[in-house]
Amino acid sequence: MEIQYLAEFVVLAQTENYLEAADTLFMSQSTLSKHIKALERELGVPLFDRTTRRVHLNQYGEIMLEYAKQIADIQYQYTTALNNQTESIKHTIIIGSIPVMAPYHITDEIMEFKKQNKNYSVNLIEGESAQLKDLLRQNKCELAFIRDEDEEDDDEFAKIPYEDDYLVAVLPSYHILANEKEITLEQIQFEDFLFLQPGSLLYNICRQECQKADFTPNIAYTGQRAENIIDLVEKGMGISLLMRKPIEYLATPKIRIVDITPTITTKIRIYYKKDRKLSVAAKHLINSITIHKNL
Repeated sequence: MEIQYLAEFVVLAQTENYLEAADTLFMSQSTLSKHIKALERELGVPLFDRTTRRVHLNQYGEIMLEYAKQIADIQYQYTTALNNQTESIKHTIIIGSIPVMAPYHITDEIMEFKKQNKNYSVNLIEGESAQLKDLLRQNKCELAFIRDEDEEDDDEFAKIPYEDDYLVAVLPSYHILANEKEITLEQIQFEDFLFLQPGSLLYNICRQECQKADFTPNIAYTGQRAENIIDLVEKGMGISLLMRKPIEYLATPKIRIVDITPTITTKIRIYYKKDRKLSVAAKHLINSITIHKNL
């Protein structure tokens, strides 16, 4: 049995999508499909239920997944150990990232990789999503953690799934809607809004979603830091629309986080240019992240 096929199975089980899995594994969809079918033939059972666009683990796949994860982790560990003993392997990976890194454990992933791989170093560049895409186009970074909307389609980039998040309302604790489980944008349309700076993806999303709800928000403040927005919400200057995970990370007892319905989702993905051959170090980093997220 090919050990690599088991690692590929783990990635496909996570993404449930052949295109996303193939981008993560740096191979074509057709090659990945052949490998998975070969694995199923050898095991004598199907591992997935297949639909037109996605695949889902079946009962056999669920059983196999835990064993495959362990084997994929061992493969990463011995590859890392061998790399660390080879002094000729030296490389610096330049990585871009959206400013909000800690709540999504981006810094944790990078530091864990640096700790495990003594011959690889990482330089980190912070920027907004549009800036990071330009850095990739200019070959000024190999990889970038970028937030985008689900419907965005940039054919020049491969995108590896990393984290999903969704928009919430941030209200002062005394607000009339503060204890609601969820609210609509229409319920807060007459509020003063505190947004992140114009030009940021989140600012654009908030404006667009308000317009979809048939109103133009009264924007009383825009700024670069969510901490300042939270402080102003506490003091009663207005309310905000922000992503849940960063706000949970920064939340204080004086604010309330309320879900927006219908759900407005963004995705953080690891981008790289399809026409650029990634370094061995960059591929190893992606493998590290994939393994950690699957364990």
